[in-house]
Amino acid sequence: MRPPLPRLHAITDERIARRTDLDSVARALAEGGGSHLAFHARGRELTGLEHYNLAVHLSNLPSFLFVNDRLDVALAVPCAGVQLAHGSLPVDAARALNPLWWIGRSVHDPAEAEAARTEGADYLVVGPVFETASHPGRKAIGLKRLQAITTAAGELPVIAIGGIKAERVPEVRSSGAYGVAAIRALWDDADPAAAARRMREWML
Repeated sequence: MRPPLPRLHAITDERIARRTDLDSVARALAEGGGSHLAFHARGRELTGLEHYNLAVHLSNLPSFLFVNDRLDVALAVPCAGVQLAHGSLPVDAARALNPLWWIGRSVHDPAEAEAARTEGADYLVVGPVFETASHPGRKAIGLKRLQAITTAAGELPVIAIGGIKAERVPEVRSSGAYGVAAIRALWDDADPAAAARRMREWML
């Protein structure tokens, strides 16, 4: 039986994956997030070997590991789940590789949420909720649209991403989100353990 889906998700990108202090910051995040934290090994421009090495580093920590898009990496490194982008492989293709994985789908509107639910996804990642430096050209969906998506998702847990800081967690949760995901608010904080702890405490 799978444990509950973590509520706090620390996402990587190419910049973070290549940082020399990756291991120490990840350990601090794991300490602050505890059993509520999941790492996502993500980096669209990483080579296969870089993505694999990133996942290996994160898999050595006492937190859940999710691998984004690279199912070959997910098969090679022990992980709790995979995150599929909109337009990537179907959920049932990933499920056939490992029926115990949490399988998530990234969505941006209610129609995509309904489609992902019908497809059999276990959870959804929705965003960007607020403006974020990670996607400088993409318009934020805002809290009203987030609420519409969580309604369309039905029973599926929704993880909100995009410009999420600790002080914004309550309003995101009030809009129906099960949990939150962040990049800079966690990895770039001067005290990563405290940053993860603050976010975790706002959600519980």
